[in-house]
Amino acid sequence: MTSASPLSPGVRSPRKPKGQGAERREEILDAAQALFAQKGVHAVSTRQIAELARISQPALYAYFATKDDIAAELCVRAFAILGQRMAAARAAYVLTPENFERCLRVYIDFGLDHPDAYRVAFMLEKSVDGSFLEKTGGRPMLAGREVFAVFVEMIGELYAQGAMAGEDVMAAAQSLWAGLHGLVSLLIARPEFPWIEREALIAAHVAMLRRGALK
Repeated sequence: MTSASPLSPGVRSPRKPKGQGAERREEILDAAQALFAQKGVHAVSTRQIAELARISQPALYAYFATKDDIAAELCVRAFAILGQRMAAARAAYVLTPENFERCLRVYIDFGLDHPDAYRVAFMLEKSVDGSFLEKTGGRPMLAGREVFAVFVEMIGELYAQGAMAGEDVMAAAQSLWAGLHGLVSLLIARPEFPWIEREALIAAHVAMLRRGALK
């Protein structure tokens, strides 16, 4: 006999003793991220999040006023991780054409290392009427644009070296970003597709992006 999944509806977890604020906040976010990634944002309630986090619903509201606030914080948290990885890559590598593929891999590795975080930040619809950004003060978009700005700076450095094809830095950055997102989102969303060996696919994809972007 198999046990029910902790994400299954109707499964009630025992309440946790009151913990430290920062720790409890992260537990709420982790529970919400798991539920959002499995069911989608719209299908999840704050009651379900509280159940999985093993706290009461009123206790959840002491940290987050709405489900939108939780989703927004998850986006900000995901972008922060990606931003940290990009910053580390810039510190570790001299940005040259030879290191270009390594820099592109930072994005891919982030998404595949954190698939649930990636789903919530990049792949899931947050509001049917498009009001999510307004309700959350635009924080997710601001955090995402800050990370993208670092990527644009990296591409701009290669343009300054005369290494990039074309003349439009922003067009190149957006095209490369879209190419990276396409691969990551497909690998996360469609694992059942008969892909070739994952590392071989990633290497081939990044090499094609490099050949298209560099002179």
